[in-house]
Amino acid sequence: MKTSAVLLLTALLATQAHAIDPRYARQLERSGCTQMSEQQGCDIHRSKAENERAGFKAGEPVTPYAGRWLARRDDGTPVARIRIDGRERVWVDDRPTPARRSDGALVFRRGPVMFTLQGDRRLVGEDVWMDTDAGTRGMIVAN
Repeated sequence: MKTSAVLLLTALLATQAHAIDPRYARQLERSGCTQMSEQQGCDIHRSKAENERAGFKAGEPVTPYAGRWLARRDDGTPVARIRIDGRERVWVDDRPTPARRSDGALVFRRGPVMFTLQGDRRLVGEDVWMDTDAGTRGMIVAN
């Protein structure tokens, strides 16, 4: 019985395992994305240069906030378009906006509107904006 377990283990170790298919690996290489940065919005169908302009630099640590976001009202009307790069630099409607981390979230403000993006991407519905003047609020979704 021990012999069969050793043979099975040897057979498993001797076989080659391919984590991703070759076509997908080529797309990742061409786009400059990684599997992790793709989850953050890096587009494998774009070139490396296009993804770098969007804020995804090869070799940079991936931040959970990186990507393009859309702050919208409940009826779907856009409030702001947000872009965050791998170094957590933020642009709201293509204007640089200072941001800070607070209690596991990235928080930034543009005028009376405060935006909060949670760092834990498993939390659904926690990315929100709030207009402190009007008293309105809504969701922020990946764009």
